[in-house]
Amino acid sequence: QVQLVESGGGLVQAGGSLRLSCAASGRTFSNHAMGWFRQAPGKERELVAGINWGGGRTYYDSAKGRFTISRDTAKNTVYLQMISLKPEDTAVYYCAADGQPYGIASMLAIAYEYWGQGTQVTVSS
Repeated sequence: QVQLVESGGGLVQAGGSLRLSCAASGRTFSNHAMGWFRQAPGKERELVAGINWGGGRTYYDSAKGRFTISRDTAKNTVYLQMISLKPEDTAVYYCAADGQPYGIASMLAIAYEYWGQGTQVTVSS
Protein backbone atom coordinates (compact mmCIF):
# COMPACT_ATOMS: atom_id res chain seq x y z
CA GLN A 1 0.00 0.00 0.00
CA VAL A 2 1.40 3.35 -1.06
CA GLN A 3 1.53 6.04 1.59
CA LEU A 4 2.75 9.60 1.56
CA VAL A 5 3.20 11.05 5.01
CA GLU A 6 3.83 14.75 5.47
CA SER A 7 5.40 16.29 8.52
CA GLY A 8 6.95 19.54 9.60
CA GLY A 9 3.96 21.84 9.60
CA GLY A 10 3.11 24.11 12.48
CA LEU A 11 2.63 27.64 13.70
CA VAL A 12 5.27 30.20 12.82
CA GLN A 13 5.50 33.96 12.86
CA ALA A 14 5.68 35.96 9.67
CA GLY A 15 9.22 35.96 8.36
CA GLY A 16 9.93 32.56 9.86
CA SER A 17 10.85 29.29 8.23
CA LEU A 18 9.61 25.72 8.08
CA ARG A 19 10.73 22.59 6.34
CA LEU A 20 8.10 20.13 5.28
CA SER A 21 8.91 16.50 4.63
CA CYS A 22 7.01 13.91 2.64
CA ALA A 23 8.08 10.34 3.25
CA ALA A 24 6.82 7.78 0.76
CA SER A 25 6.41 4.09 1.43
CA GLY A 26 5.07 1.14 -0.47
CA ARG A 27 6.62 2.28 -3.72
CA THR A 28 9.73 4.07 -4.92
CA PHE A 29 9.16 7.50 -6.43
CA SER A 30 12.73 8.38 -7.33
CA ASN A 31 11.82 8.51 -11.03
CA HIS A 32 8.46 10.18 -10.58
CA ALA A 33 7.35 13.76 -10.60
CA MET A 34 6.21 14.97 -7.22
CA GLY A 35 4.62 18.12 -5.98
CA TRP A 36 3.64 20.16 -2.99
CA PHE A 37 0.18 21.65 -3.10
CA ARG A 38 -1.64 23.81 -0.61
CA GLN A 39 -5.24 24.60 0.08
CA ALA A 40 -6.48 27.49 2.13
CA PRO A 41 -10.08 27.66 3.43
CA GLY A 42 -12.46 28.55 0.65
CA LYS A 43 -9.79 28.29 -2.03
CA GLU A 44 -8.83 25.71 -4.59
CA ARG A 45 -5.86 23.44 -4.14
CA GLU A 46 -2.85 24.95 -5.90
CA LEU A 47 0.60 23.73 -6.77
CA VAL A 48 3.29 25.41 -4.70
CA ALA A 49 6.30 23.57 -6.06
CA GLY A 50 6.96 20.55 -8.21
CA ILE A 51 9.97 18.47 -9.04
CA ASN A 52 10.30 16.52 -12.27
CA TRP A 53 11.58 12.98 -12.41
CA GLY A 54 14.95 14.30 -13.60
CA GLY A 55 15.20 16.98 -10.92
CA GLY A 56 13.88 20.03 -12.74
CA ARG A 57 11.76 22.28 -10.56
CA THR A 58 8.76 24.50 -10.99
CA TYR A 59 7.32 26.99 -8.53
CA TYR A 60 4.12 28.92 -8.11
CA ASP A 61 4.77 32.64 -8.55
CA SER A 62 4.33 33.52 -4.87
CA ALA A 63 6.75 30.75 -3.86
CA LYS A 64 9.60 31.76 -6.14
CA GLY A 65 12.62 32.87 -4.20
CA ARG A 66 11.16 31.73 -0.88
CA PHE A 67 10.41 28.03 -1.26
CA THR A 68 12.72 25.25 -2.39
CA ILE A 69 11.65 21.74 -3.29
CA SER A 70 14.17 18.92 -3.11
CA ARG A 71 14.26 15.17 -2.91
CA ASP A 72 16.37 12.49 -1.30
CA THR A 73 15.97 9.45 -3.49
CA ALA A 74 17.72 7.19 -0.98
CA LYS A 75 15.10 8.09 1.62
CA ASN A 76 12.22 8.23 -0.86
CA THR A 77 11.45 11.63 0.62
CA VAL A 78 10.62 15.04 -0.80
CA TYR A 79 11.11 18.27 1.09
CA LEU A 80 9.78 21.78 0.91
CA GLN A 81 11.96 24.39 2.54
CA MET A 82 10.01 27.57 3.17
CA ILE A 83 11.55 30.86 4.26
CA SER A 84 10.22 34.39 4.69
CA LEU A 85 6.79 32.99 5.39
CA LYS A 86 3.78 35.27 5.08
CA PRO A 87 0.30 35.05 6.60
CA GLU A 88 -1.06 34.31 3.12
CA ASP A 89 1.00 31.12 3.09
CA THR A 90 -1.35 29.73 5.73
CA ALA A 91 -2.93 26.56 4.37
CA VAL A 92 -2.92 22.80 4.53
CA TYR A 93 0.05 21.56 2.54
CA TYR A 94 -0.20 18.30 0.65
CA CYS A 95 2.42 16.12 -0.93
CA ALA A 96 1.52 14.40 -4.18
CA ALA A 97 3.14 11.86 -6.47
CA ASP A 98 2.61 11.11 -10.12
CA GLY A 99 1.74 7.44 -10.55
CA GLN A 100 3.66 7.20 -13.81
CA PRO A 101 7.46 7.46 -13.97
CA TYR A 102 9.51 9.90 -16.01
CA GLY A 103 6.99 12.69 -15.88
CA ILE A 104 7.05 16.45 -15.54
CA ALA A 105 5.53 18.04 -12.45
CA SER A 106 2.11 19.28 -13.45
CA MET A 107 0.29 22.33 -12.11
CA LEU A 108 -2.92 20.29 -12.09
CA ALA A 109 -3.88 18.26 -9.05
CA ILE A 110 -5.65 15.72 -11.23
CA ALA A 111 -2.29 14.67 -12.69
CA TYR A 112 -1.19 13.17 -9.38
CA GLU A 113 -2.30 9.72 -8.31
CA TYR A 114 -1.08 9.59 -4.74
CA TRP A 115 -1.67 12.12 -1.97
CA GLY A 116 -0.67 12.58 1.62
CA GLN A 117 -3.06 13.53 4.37
CA GLY A 118 -1.78 17.08 4.59
CA THR A 119 -0.01 19.13 7.21
CA GLN A 120 -1.21 22.47 8.53
CA VAL A 121 0.98 25.52 8.16
CA THR A 122 -0.17 28.62 10.01
CA VAL A 123 1.72 31.89 9.71
CA SER A 124 0.81 34.56 12.21
CA SER A 125 1.25 38.26 11.52
